[in-house]
Amino acid sequence: MSLGFLNAGRVRSITGSRDSLTIVSLFISLLVLCLFFGSQTPFFFTQANLETLTRTIAVVGITSIGMTLVLISGGVDISVGSVAALAGVVTSQLWLNSGIPLGVSAVIGVLSGGLVGLFNGIIVSYFRINPLITTLATFSIVRGLAFVLSEGQTNLLSNEAFNFLGRGTIAGIPFSLIIMLLLYAIFALVLRYTAFGRNLYAIGGSAEASRLAGISVTPHLLIVFIISGLLAAFSGIISVSQLASSAPRAATGLEFTVITAVVLGGTSLAGGKGTLIGTLIGVIILRVLDNGLVLMSVSSFYQEVARGVVLILAVSFDQVRIRIAQLQQRRRKA
Repeated sequence: MSLGFLNAGRVRSITGSRDSLTIVSLFISLLVLCLFFGSQTPFFFTQANLETLTRTIAVVGITSIGMTLVLISGGVDISVGSVAALAGVVTSQLWLNSGIPLGVSAVIGVLSGGLVGLFNGIIVSYFRINPLITTLATFSIVRGLAFVLSEGQTNLLSNEAFNFLGRGTIAGIPFSLIIMLLLYAIFALVLRYTAFGRNLYAIGGSAEASRLAGISVTPHLLIVFIISGLLAAFSGIISVSQLASSAPRAATGLEFTVITAVVLGGTSLAGGKGTLIGTLIGVIILRVLDNGLVLMSVSSFYQEVARGVVLILAVSFDQVRIRIAQLQQRRRKA
């Protein structure tokens, strides 16, 4: 186990400076983007718009935490959007049709996401099926379950206490934003200061080498997929709270937005590299981009084009980072 810690620590020390450079470049990109939209529309820096930005960031932001952990471990989770929709449907169906209190129904909805994550983790870790294929299958299966359970109908959920989760504020700060930032802080500490976090980097770097080093790879993969499912489901509950309704079509495309934000934030698709601060900035950049384009009255079709371009750029930068790292590794060995 100590060898695994040493390997993970070595990887972190090698990539630390590149992570810092990535974060600085992301901050600069965010600043430039804000200045651009601020110069193009007088509404961007208004208090009302900033409140809208902070109120609507939690769904993508919280889901991105789980995706970051999964990508660091060398996997990917395409099912998060479907899981978010299923959690909302489960919550509404239990409350409306079974008489279960809304709070309890919401907890069960979140746990349903954990079950999907457990299923993904078992298929990936025990049956060694590619995580992209596995979660692409559950993406379809879970979305279908959401339609079956709801019979394709949208359900209204009007409850003051429940709506506070997505709409409430504390000292003027959206409650959902507070929860999101707390989750980022907790998982950032887990990644940086716990054996579990260090092992994830080692597993993402090389699962086989991690096994030889004494790291139990399978339990780690199970846990990250469960976490991803739970956080995606929790995001779905927040979305239901914000909209006061659940629908089987909810969170369509969430998985691609989340992957774009995480990769844009510096997490590698190849595994073994990434930071939650980078992910958070990536989420903010995407949210600012969407918000700014709306304020500029850009067609929704062109907004889709912009998101696609950002995804291509993020993946391209990731490939460049991988090649630079491989080149530096060869030079050190030489």
